[in-house]
Amino acid sequence: MIPKSPITALTGERLPGIGHNQGPPLDTGHSWRKHVWTRARKQLLPRLPLEVIRRRVARAKELGLEYPAYASILLGTGRDIVGFLFTCDALGLRLEKSIDLPAPVAAKLSEVKARHLLAADQPADLNHVARHLAIEHHLAIAGTTALPDPATAPWTAGRAAIRAALDPLKLPSDTIVMVGTRAHERDWADAARLAKFLPAESYFPGHR
Repeated sequence: MIPKSPITALTGERLPGIGHNQGPPLDTGHSWRKHVWTRARKQLLPRLPLEVIRRRVARAKELGLEYPAYASILLGTGRDIVGFLFTCDALGLRLEKSIDLPAPVAAKLSEVKARHLLAADQPADLNHVARHLAIEHHLAIAGTTALPDPATAPWTAGRAAIRAALDPLKLPSDTIVMVGTRAHERDWADAARLAKFLPAESYFPGHR
């Protein structure tokens, strides 16, 4: 049985009580459809051929994920991950001071076989940042988006910002994992129906 990842409290977040779905309301029937799909996927797990398991383990490594985390995403969506949406803070970018990646982050991203998308949680020239990452770190940024101020913007604005990065590339939302640092980013990822939201410290061990 694949273990579920524990819920991690992010900056400014108070963990929800029992029965809270940790996100804005979804359309009618969505929860039931997700339950039925997840149940059906679980029934298939014991029958997976060993070669399929091996391929999935290899794919998890290509994505920089632990196998249980990758398997849980497959279980929930039935689709492979094709890209990551990173916030600048998740990458350790301090745009007011520097746009250089910390060495451990740059090393990991260089090995990840998926599209990289960048979300700026502070004012910045994202085209300039993307060019710098391409030249200095050989990191191709497929798309960018500016995130709104959570203090004044509704959750729909956060969802729209995420879609602004995905839609031009025609990327299905349930094939994208968002890596961030704050509670409202998790809410936005849920609202945009991304495959998963991962706290930066779980994807980049030692993240500060």
